[in-house]
Amino acid sequence: MFSIAHLNDLRAAELDVIVPHLPPGGRVLEIGAGTGQQALLLLHRGFDVAAVDLAGSAYADARVFPVIEYDGIQFPFPDASFNAVMSSNALEHVRDLAKMHTEIKRVLKRDGVVVHVLPTHAWRLWSILTSFPSAIVYTAAALRRTLPRSRDPRSLGRAWFEAAREAGVALLQPRHGERGFGLAELWLFHPRWWRRQFLGHGFALVLDRPMGLFYTGSMLLGPRLSLARRARLAKLLGSACHLYIMRPQQASGLR
Repeated sequence: MFSIAHLNDLRAAELDVIVPHLPPGGRVLEIGAGTGQQALLLLHRGFDVAAVDLAGSAYADARVFPVIEYDGIQFPFPDASFNAVMSSNALEHVRDLAKMHTEIKRVLKRDGVVVHVLPTHAWRLWSILTSFPSAIVYTAAALRRTLPRSRDPRSLGRAWFEAAREAGVALLQPRHGERGFGLAELWLFHPRWWRRQFLGHGFALVLDRPMGLFYTGSMLLGPRLSLARRARLAKLLGSACHLYIMRPQQASGLR
């Protein structure tokens, strides 16, 4: 079952891996900041942080940091404003990657660094496989909450609608990102696909590596599975996310 608190724990653990690659005390732009939780943690670690997200973000009502809403195309900042630009589980939701990469280069200082954390093919695979037991658990929970009030037909109707929606997601496997379809993301989320994208848009990869935590889109076990156990499972079942550290090729001296 989804929990923002559990998601925040996962993102905080991932931030521990990201921070050593950011310029100490630098000005950082976070793209697709969601609740602003990671931006807030970066602020507490001494970074000067700006965060942007779409006005229609699903996390708009749960924000803990002053996230700036923008049109998803042009960042509301002057050229060469940031020492680092980062995103966490956001770039797969960008439809026009070419424009996004151009904007990142525009607002990045000449010696700046770009950090992206993206879901992997392993995350996609295990999200597909766990969606079926997750749908059963969700259905049972929805009906258990509603049956004591079953005299209200509207409440019962909503419960069955939510249960049917979860079952439909499990069966149809809609895509998570902006390209292809659900099963195609087994390739579209693969590090090899993203490496080609970054290199093709003028970035030089400095480092890319698994983030080292296992979790799925269904959040089936949630906080009942500790971060230590998730780290061990990542070695067996694959990391949910992959870390990419890069610089624009011109800044790195590459042609």
